Amino acid sequence: MSFTSINPATGEVVAEFDAHTPEQIEDAVALSARTFRSWRDTPYKDRAELMHRAAQILEDEVDQIGAMLTSEMGKTHAQAKGETLKCAKTMHYYADHAEKMLADEIIASPASHSGVRYEPLGPVLAVMPWNFALWQAIRFAAPAIMAGNVGILKHAHNVPRSAQFLEELFRRAGFPEGVFVNLFMGHQALADLIADDRVAAVTLTGSETAGKIVAAQAGAALKKCVLELGGSDAFIVAASADLSAAIPAAVTARIQNNGQSCIASKRFIVVKERADEFIAGFTAAMSEVAVGDPMDPVHGMGPLVSSTQREELHAQVQDAVAKGAIVHTGARMIDGPGYYYAPTVLSKVPHTSRAGCEELFGPVAVIEVVDDLDEAIRVANSTPWGLGSSIWATDRREIDRAIAGIEAGMVFANAIVASTPELPFGGIKKSGYGRELSTLGIREFTNAKTFYIA
Repeated sequence: MSFTSINPATGEVVAEFDAHTPEQIEDAVALSARTFRSWRDTPYKDRAELMHRAAQILEDEVDQIGAMLTSEMGKTHAQAKGETLKCAKTMHYYADHAEKMLADEIIASPASHSGVRYEPLGPVLAVMPWNFALWQAIRFAAPAIMAGNVGILKHAHNVPRSAQFLEELFRRAGFPEGVFVNLFMGHQALADLIADDRVAAVTLTGSETAGKIVAAQAGAALKKCVLELGGSDAFIVAASADLSAAIPAAVTARIQNNGQSCIASKRFIVVKERADEFIAGFTAAMSEVAVGDPMDPVHGMGPLVSSTQREELHAQVQDAVAKGAIVHTGARMIDGPGYYYAPTVLSKVPHTSRAGCEELFGPVAVIEVVDDLDEAIRVANSTPWGLGSSIWATDRREIDRAIAGIEAGMVFANAIVASTPELPFGGIKKSGYGRELSTLGIREFTNAKTFYIA
């Protein structure tokens, strides 16, 4: 089995890596387990110094790292550099705040002294996706490692250069060997590793299908598991919305990362009194998005990650059109080398069509017109997912109703759903469970140990 890096802008193979052998996997896991025993006792200030150093490497080499991300996944160079700097910001954040976040909590009880202490669990296995090849690994690794755990990465098969870079990053920063290791391995090797007693916990970011498989395997081994899965985020345009802000935000929310993001807005739910104006403005803006070479700054969107991804997205669109959906713009693959797809706006999409009931992982927006905000909230809650959502309104009462009524892990008002180290990130329903980032995220892979001194 090989792990192949293909440039989505050209379709050319850039690099190939062989899977690690069973012996190499065993050596890496044994090293991780040994390293944990000393790393867990390393003072916070020493951990923080190394984490700051790794972040500095990202900042110093942002142009080169961004170019590597662009050529492996297809996002624009500007967005790739933004992802790199976001990783650095998060590493700095946890280096600065981990000790306070994990300080003993003193809790009054019949004891003379009692409370909770947060202690690391051990090697944490991370199963990561391709769409944010650095960020989604770092948002697990930075808090987990600062908490005293060590990380084992099983990355997506199509971003092996990013996976290798991450291991080298921690090594270059001076972390002890075994604090962060990357393994190129297949599904059976992954299942075996989840069952391995030396692995303390598992985290996965990926599809609902992958989440079910990994959760079942972790459950069979009685291991803590955090899942961040798919989403079909709602972008609600309320009666009081400022469309001069909402329309450009809607475009960014749909085409960010070339439309391949779990928290990208996918369903645009608009109250009927604002529908005509929103649809006209949104369609015009989506039609004007410059699509092309992601290294050229004039382009706002690059290619999809693979030909398979593009064909799947187009099949979903064609199914919707065949069942009566209206195409306002796009709905076509762009000719030439690379896996480009035109930014697309659909309306009147039947709920029975694939685009009406599946996650759209690409630059395709579905518009649904509703009578009022109450119906918008009901429609927003009508999917099996509950990751993020946004409400666009200037009336605070509309904002408060949406925040209270939407069933999701995150609700943003007059802002695009995003992740930031200060706030918890995660979903409910079939979007997964557990939280990343913030104090909640760093505590996910710790033992909340109660202490009681009579």
